[in-house]
Amino acid sequence: MNKEITSVQNAYIKELFQLKEKSRERKKSGLFLIEGAREIGLAIKGNYHLETLLYVPELCSEAQLNNLTTQHPTIIEISKEVYQKLAHRDTTEGVIAVAKIKSHDLNNIKFKSEFPLILVAEAPEKPGNIGAILRTADAANVDAVIIANPKTDLYNPNIIRSSVGCLFTNQIATGSTSDIISFLKGHGIAIYCAALQASEVYTTQDFTKASAIVMGTEASGLSDAWLQQSTQNIIIPMQGEIDSMNVSVAAGILIFEARRQRNFK
Repeated sequence: MNKEITSVQNAYIKELFQLKEKSRERKKSGLFLIEGAREIGLAIKGNYHLETLLYVPELCSEAQLNNLTTQHPTIIEISKEVYQKLAHRDTTEGVIAVAKIKSHDLNNIKFKSEFPLILVAEAPEKPGNIGAILRTADAANVDAVIIANPKTDLYNPNIIRSSVGCLFTNQIATGSTSDIISFLKGHGIAIYCAALQASEVYTTQDFTKASAIVMGTEASGLSDAWLQQSTQNIIIPMQGEIDSMNVSVAAGILIFEARRQRNFK
């Protein structure tokens, strides 16, 4: 028989609320929350381990729950009041998973192709931008997304939400700028830095070889370490009054040019 929790004052629910709200609690426990059937399904496909599934029977039937996973997590029936305390959105299907955080070590990256295509973002802060970058990376089927000097916890609920689950569909690694540069150079991957200085128009470059496209922040661009190690700085010609655009939009333009050159293989 499934467990049942109806009170928001329940000690376990209070623990889960801390996981939702606080990065340090996620890091300490190694757990995080996934909300919604689609996102949970993508996490399972991405080989995330589910510890617990919590569901509202009026919103999600046991049959729907059983269709979600072949894993055997603990199942807990919860009230709508408890669900509303834990949920980040009002429109999800009444199901929340407690899942184990993955390691995002650089050495865990497995390239999908002989000439990998990698998207690197240095020190992104806004969860919405990170989520949008992950959606772009999924759409272009890049080999990996690498985040240098991360400022935001990857398992922030806003990243999961804004990425529409693409946090789970991409191969993601994090590390320091110096470690990532060493990793790329060690694997013979050309480094193309999106930068204004000493740049060539992005369409003039050959992205069919092993390539990393590196994006900085809109506010400060890339650090000198990247610019000093760049194979070539690249630029998107701007036709208006400003000299920059949203980082996720710029990443999409550059990544899809690389994918176009590879004939969308």
